[in-house]
Parts: sequence; structure tokens; C-alpha cells
Amino acid sequence: MTSFTRRGFGALSAAGALGLALSACGGSADSSGTAQDAAAGSGSTVEVEDNNGTQTVQIPPASVVATDNRTFETLSDWGVTLTAAARTLMPSTNPLKDDESIIDLGNHREPDLEAVVAAEPTLVINGQRFAQYHDDFVKYAPDAVILELDPRDDQPFADELKRQVAVLGQIFDKEKEAEDLGTALQAAMDRVTAAYDGSSTVMAVNTSGGEIGYIAPGAGRTLGWAFEALGLVPALEVEGASDDHQGDDISVEAIASANPDWILVMDRDAAISADDPEYTPANELLDSSEALAGVTAVAEGNVVYMPADTYTNESIQTYTEFFETLADALEKKA
Repeated sequence: MTSFTRRGFGALSAAGALGLALSACGGSADSSGTAQDAAAGSGSTVEVEDNNGTQTVQIPPASVVATDNRTFETLSDWGVTLTAAARTLMPSTNPLKDDESIIDLGNHREPDLEAVVAAEPTLVINGQRFAQYHDDFVKYAPDAVILELDPRDDQPFADELKRQVAVLGQIFDKEKEAEDLGTALQAAMDRVTAAYDGSSTVMAVNTSGGEIGYIAPGAGRTLGWAFEALGLVPALEVEGASDDHQGDDISVEAIASANPDWILVMDRDAAISADDPEYTPANELLDSSEALAGVTAVAEGNVVYMPADTYTNESIQTYTEFFETLADALEKKA
């Protein structure tokens, strides 16, 4: 089995380009300004584009709230101070998770949205599981810019990950760091496409609750987009596929019958219930499956696992790390 070790990406960084306009206006707080005015620095602003149009953001933001899982690792690596966040959703790999100075808004199923009032945010980085609460944040934080940078369905997913960090780079004066992150992702994807033979069949699965689920090319959660982006040949395609977080209900026998040359795996439970005595790691599930024992990918060790925190992270760093691991595996078999 191909394994991985999660590396730190604090040194990576990248592009404010992507056609995003930067504009700053002068202004400074005088000695009579409030503490919040002082925290806001020069009082400059920057115009950025998010999913809802042009947003004018104070730089540096006086108070930042974050709820979008894809941004947590980047914000932590960049040393961004948060006043409130969905800490309950953060993976244990993120040092911000246990920072009690950050007001915890809970998870998306039982959020404490009113708690955002105490944070007095000037910027709310909202999205992914919390996207449905946009109007609530407008209500409880009327003076804040609600920034939403979820990948848009009609745009290439990798480009959307680059766009997200590029906009954040503009806001937090980390444009070079953002550019490096985008470059690293593209380099990892280019390695995969260069090493892939163009004909070996590939299947993506996830594991949850002791079951193996099917991640459909194109539609499937987390890895569905990678098939087209990397030119991978699907071992199996089904009608009516979904992006369900547990994968589609396809029998293990059907997976085995497709006989993929490579299997890509996202272990959902590794991120949310690894401490549960009932938890079975993905590699154990695949190794112990009699139905999969004769599958080419399993027999030849062509099984590549995503980072353990993927389900609650899904950052640009997560995908970069995974594609580097996949490229390593493909290059060894070339």
C-alpha cells in the first residue's frame, strides 16, 4: 500500500494574480481613535472579487471570523489572528482548534451563530458547510464583509482553490505565499499527468462506518473532479452518481468486478472518529476485504490514500500533498 506522511505547508506560498484587482486608499487613525481603529492599522481597503461580486475589505481586518474548512490551514500557516471560528469543525492537525482565545461557533449542524456578535467581526470568511448561514451572518454581523470563496461549479476546481488563496493573499498581505501555494498545487498535478500512462484504470472510494463507498468520476465528493483534471481513465461509471459524503452505495463486488489498476482512497472517519473504538482505518478495510483481494490495484499495491484530515480540511495544501503522494506512486511503477 502506498502511505503518506503529512508535511507542514507553512513555508509554501502564492499568486494574487488571477485577474483580481487590488486597490488601496489611504487614511490613518488619529490619537483619538478607538482600540478597534488602532487594530485596523492604516485604515486602507482592498477590493476583491468573491462569489457574490466585488467586496471592499478593510486591511488589515480588525476582527476575522472563519467558518470555511478549506481556509483553516492557510489562515493558520499565515499566522492570521481569528476572533471566532468553527473550531469544532477544525481537524486536530490544525493548532487553532484548541486555541481557547478563539470563540467557537460550533459545527454546521448545531452552530452557535449568535456567538459571532461578541467577535465584532469586520471580515467573515464563510463557506463550505457554513455557506447556508450567509444571511445569518449578515444579521448578526451587519458591519462585516461576508466573504465567500467556495469553488464554483462551472469553473475548474483546481483554479478555484488557487483563486481562494489568491484573494486571501490580497487581504492578508500574503500574495507571494498564495502564489507559491498555487504553483505547488499545479506542479503536483503536472507530476501526476506526466507519470500516468494514460490507460490504467482508476477508481476512487471512501470509507465510512466500516463500509467502502464509491466516489463517481466528475460528481463524487472530494476526488470526483480529479478524473477529468488529471486525465484518469475511470474503471467504473454509473448513472445517477451523487456527491454524497459517504460515497455512492455500490457493492464491493461491483468495485471488484471493475478491477481497477489504481484505487484512490479518502478515509472519512479518520478525520472525525479516529478515536472511536469502532473505527476501522481504510487500509484495514481494503486489506481485509475478500472481494477485493484479487483486484489489480490491491494485489500490486496501487492504493493511494488521501491525508487523514482530508474530510475536515480539503484545503489547497491537502490536495497538493495527495497529488505528490500519487505522483510518487505512479513514478515508481513507470
